[in-house]
Amino acid sequence: MSKHQPAPPCIVDVGLVVNKQDMIRVLEDLGRVSYMDIQDGQVRRCGEAYIMEVFSDPAGATMIANRTIYLNVNSFDCLRLDWPSDERPQFNLIQEGRIVRLIPATDPLEERDSEEPTHTIRHRLNTGLRSVVEEVLLESSRLSEDWDDDDDDLDG
Repeated sequence: MSKHQPAPPCIVDVGLVVNKQDMIRVLEDLGRVSYMDIQDGQVRRCGEAYIMEVFSDPAGATMIANRTIYLNVNSFDCLRLDWPSDERPQFNLIQEGRIVRLIPATDPLEERDSEEPTHTIRHRLNTGLRSVVEEVLLESSRLSEDWDDDDDDLDG
């Protein structure tokens, strides 16, 4: 008789994540967030920051400073995903009496939709810049030729 291993959980928008690698996967692409540091039900600090790094290190600290977040999933027991109606999703990192709540400042679908025009604009700017640089190089080579001709006139 073979042992049957249970299937990993499937979480859709709401649920509890305890696996550290799963926590990293969910958190690492959040980008800009609003955060709240809640201890014993009281909001101690809140603000906006950008998630710079999400990692798993038994000795490293989670740090929120200078509007940046370095997030060590080992600082927390679990991640609770909530999605209150008519609001943005909430990512609640839980450790005993503390909750660090992260709320994405942007919608990933809106960001991806807006990337295409940004890419097009960037391409046009690069093409235009390349044309300007080529024109400047061509003009400078003409000036250089004119100076060389002037030097020949002075020598002869």
